[in-house]
Amino acid sequence: MAGPRPLAEAWQRRLRRLRGRGWALLPVASIVGVIFAIRYASATATWLTYLALVAVPILAALALGWLGRGARPWLAALAPGLFALAWLTPASLAGEAAASLLSALSCVTLGVLLAAVTPSRWLKLGILAMAAADVWLVASAELQAPNSVLVAARPGGGLPQLQSEQFGSITLGYGDLFVASLLGGALAARARVQRLAAIITFAVASLFDLLFLVFYELPATVPVALALVIVSVCCGRSTPAAATPPPVT
Repeated sequence: MAGPRPLAEAWQRRLRRLRGRGWALLPVASIVGVIFAIRYASATATWLTYLALVAVPILAALALGWLGRGARPWLAALAPGLFALAWLTPASLAGEAAASLLSALSCVTLGVLLAAVTPSRWLKLGILAMAAADVWLVASAELQAPNSVLVAARPGGGLPQLQSEQFGSITLGYGDLFVASLLGGALAARARVQRLAAIITFAVASLFDLLFLVFYELPATVPVALALVIVSVCCGRSTPAAATPPPVT
């Protein structure tokens, strides 16, 4: 969540003609559309596996080299190394960590780009809608079966699985990282508020996870949505100019 940084002004001007409220539908469409596509066409899970295999390392390299906080062009070369580690040691914690890091970094890029083309207020509404849809899917038991198919899908040749994240006994869907990056992207121009939102999300998620004592599956997008509400209430719109970080060059 604290990874996205503002896009360079030159690129913001280039993307301005694409800017619109309709992009705010993408977060909720990404979860509802995927779940129902897999439910009625299970081959969608295999297609998404290969899409992630190609797109995730490229997007991760962009985050490391240009779009993430602390990015440097030479850091983009780390993405192939992480991919190799995830490929060669898929069953180890190091391999799982590498795959999860690649997915998280790819979401940083998506968060920056979506924030650049979506008005902030509408992007935040999109985050809330995504969390609401996630709650509905879990509560109605519409999520579990398609999600199991997606998690089980693997590319051939022992290539790494990047459409979902596995680290030890912890399993996350790609959308759970995606929603956090969206909030980070929406707050990218306000570094202090962005860091505060990351801390609040971690605290809320830690408390939220206690519900696993009662429930087997929980909508992991909810802590991000709650953090958004808390930050919006506590911080409002005002922030010191000095807190605004320099844009990506």
